[in-house]
Amino acid sequence: MHDLPWPFVERDRELETFERAWRRDACTTVAVFGPAGVGKSRLADELFTRAVGGGTKGIRVTASAAAAAAPMGAIAHLIPAGVDLSDPVSGFADVARLLAGPRGDDRWAVLVDDLHLLDKASTALLRHLLDAGAVRLIVTVRTGGPVADAVEALARGDAVCRIDLQPFDRGGVERLLRAVLGAPLGHRALHRLFEASGGNALYMRELVHGALDAGTLSSDGEIWTLAEGALPSTPRLGELIRARLASVDTAARRVLELLAVCGAVSLADAASTASMDVVAELDEAGLVDVRQDERRTLVVLSHPLYGEALREGLSLVRRRTLLLRQIERIGAYDGRRRDDALRVAIYHLAATGTADPGLLVRAAALARHVHDYEQVVTLLQALPEADRTYESFLLEGDSLVQLGRWQRAEEILTEAQNRAASEEDRIAAAMVRTWNLFWVAARTEEAFQVNDIALRHVSSPACQRLLALNRASLMAVSGRPAQALALLDGLDSSIQETQDVNAWLIASMSRTAGLAYVGRSREAIDSGRASYAAHVKVDDQTLGPAHPASQLVPLVFALTDAGELAQAGEVAEGILTNLVDTDSAQTRVWAAAYRGRVGWLAGDAATARRWYAEAITQGQNHHQVRPLSQAWGGLAAAAALLGDFDTAEAAVVRMRTYTVMGHQAGEERLGEAWLQAARGHLSQARDVLAASASDARDTGQPTSEMLLLTDIARLGGAKEVTGRLAELSGHCDGGFAPARVHFSASLAADDPDRLLASAHELGAIGAYLLAAEAAASASAAWRRAGHPRRATAASLLTQTFTARCPGVRTPILASAEATHAFTEREREIALLAAANLRSKEIAEALHLSVRTVDNHLRHAYAKLGVRTRRELADILSRSDWSHLLRRPR
Repeated sequence: MHDLPWPFVERDRELETFERAWRRDACTTVAVFGPAGVGKSRLADELFTRAVGGGTKGIRVTASAAAAAAPMGAIAHLIPAGVDLSDPVSGFADVARLLAGPRGDDRWAVLVDDLHLLDKASTALLRHLLDAGAVRLIVTVRTGGPVADAVEALARGDAVCRIDLQPFDRGGVERLLRAVLGAPLGHRALHRLFEASGGNALYMRELVHGALDAGTLSSDGEIWTLAEGALPSTPRLGELIRARLASVDTAARRVLELLAVCGAVSLADAASTASMDVVAELDEAGLVDVRQDERRTLVVLSHPLYGEALREGLSLVRRRTLLLRQIERIGAYDGRRRDDALRVAIYHLAATGTADPGLLVRAAALARHVHDYEQVVTLLQALPEADRTYESFLLEGDSLVQLGRWQRAEEILTEAQNRAASEEDRIAAAMVRTWNLFWVAARTEEAFQVNDIALRHVSSPACQRLLALNRASLMAVSGRPAQALALLDGLDSSIQETQDVNAWLIASMSRTAGLAYVGRSREAIDSGRASYAAHVKVDDQTLGPAHPASQLVPLVFALTDAGELAQAGEVAEGILTNLVDTDSAQTRVWAAAYRGRVGWLAGDAATARRWYAEAITQGQNHHQVRPLSQAWGGLAAAAALLGDFDTAEAAVVRMRTYTVMGHQAGEERLGEAWLQAARGHLSQARDVLAASASDARDTGQPTSEMLLLTDIARLGGAKEVTGRLAELSGHCDGGFAPARVHFSASLAADDPDRLLASAHELGAIGAYLLAAEAAASASAAWRRAGHPRRATAASLLTQTFTARCPGVRTPILASAEATHAFTEREREIALLAAANLRSKEIAEALHLSVRTVDNHLRHAYAKLGVRTRRELADILSRSDWSHLLRRPR
């Protein structure tokens, strides 16, 4: 059994509220209200610790049903020995007097956990002690039930500070679990734990422990992931949930069982199981949620965990009965809602193991529309062989592609191609095969072969056009973007004008990517947004790209290289959030990889590392290998900048085991280059980058070439690459290209004014590490030129930018810091001078001459650009300058 420490975090607002209230003498009680498991006791314990931390006496009280059976049972240990309570009037007064102490000014802090369970006698005594000023209370109260007398007596009124404790939000859960587990959770794992727990601290803790014990929550050293399937429970969690559900009566339980088996049902269907009043009572008790879905009102269980607990107690016969009755209800209103066919088919399969073939096919199409590819495969595999058709094979094959099962997909799609009754159908199946072979199997040549063979066997000009577009689509993302765009730039401007929606969507997505790779970023941004809007409109007609959000993935790349880094990051994270509940693994993996690239170019290596790790883990788990060469290379580069050489070296080795796709040519070797640079081998790093830039140039990808050449400039080769960067900038639009040229040119010229201007330009587009390097170089140049004040100002700007790049070190930053690092003696004397000691006092303390002290001070003043002890003390008091006080290496 795992026993992880769970730190107290994410309650800053509540702590501040308590501190403000407790400082006021008029506040007699701080009451923490909230549902079971939300963390009331943990918060109250922290408040109590703070209350008694200053020397105040304190005592803890735990109310319970058992303690309430005996009057004063909960607070017996609070009553001083010898006090006679047979006469409550005098007895209560004696308790107050004795607690107040000899001088009558002691005021105890009393923590009462579960105040709502406190007995009446204990309540009366505490009320008397409050009125006498002998105690102050910190109490917890569970919400969701009737208001107890103790709550009315002790936790109401103007003297009470009420804190309503809410479950953790998604961000709070992420930060808490990262603190508990020591590493971030994958995006999907976080979502599943948050949804299952509802942010309830106790539920979340039990879920995490259950998953760790079952081995379904695991870490690869970078990120924690959850295996697919149900979340394992624990005995304690089961007891908690069963206790929560035990209070409902028979009618209410019928509603809960229906929801547990069928998922969301209409309000009318839920009410027909019992009554509208019963549903309302369940809603008020927090056991169900009633929500609006367009014009339909749905009822669902408020916690997925409730469904697990309820299903465990149902027999197979009872489950089947509930499912068949719900099918009858849907049939009573003719299944007129769009998703009714899908629900009925799922219910039939669950109840009887079979369903009408026509219903299964319709349901599979609906499941494809909501991108539930596992459900598509399940439904179609239930079809009798005699009812299998070309359409069902194509639909199943496409879903297998999306699930990353390329070998089975190839078998099914080949069968679809063989069963095709028309040339158009054969071409449709052939194109899905090419996407499977290229994107999932990573078999580029085989994908082109399938396309070319199909092209040789068609006679229709329309089909020839489709296959030509499909070939161009593959070329755009496999290292030939310029050639591809010569064909794709002629793509019909409207999806309505095309004969094949799927081919248009694939071609449009590839065109966006190709435009971004060749530096036509503004056109790529417009193309990506238009393609997404078109895809949304025809989503229910498509095979091809898994989800409309797939059109946004190349948009992230385009926004990044246009210099709109913040927006690129937002779009990538939006994709990941929107797809977290779908089977669209391929799109999620690419979005994570591109989010990592955004972090890398922003200079936030820790964020880049987190998202590259996400891409790697999800890619491996869902058989999506195409992005892994880039992701492993990015992870290696990020780890190198963070000083984690072992991880970087291992990642470089893994990167080499994956086939290079061809797009972003050369960028996969960034990790190799920056590992060399981090170890001080700058010449070897530049050689790696130069070879990589040559690959990008040979494949006509100026955006990648510019990125790689800029890194050569950062590692001492600015004079060699500035000319080529300027040439490339003429082919790349957006703000990043000229900013890179200005950066390299100012480094080559060693011009502090131009370097500082470059720093501001790069900072404005969000390239914070490059901005920090430009500012640091300006500082070093001004210091060499004998302008310490300007050097100091540039160093302050460097600190502003590096704060956005936590933990990162680069050769430029390290060399710039070395130019103004104090010697051991300068550091010692500067600190004493900053403390307002005179030179004579410093000399006596260090056994030096006054002249030696003054010489060291002059050197320190020059390095910082200050003239007086007051200025020295001021600058050394800033946290930005704490690095200056370190010992030189």
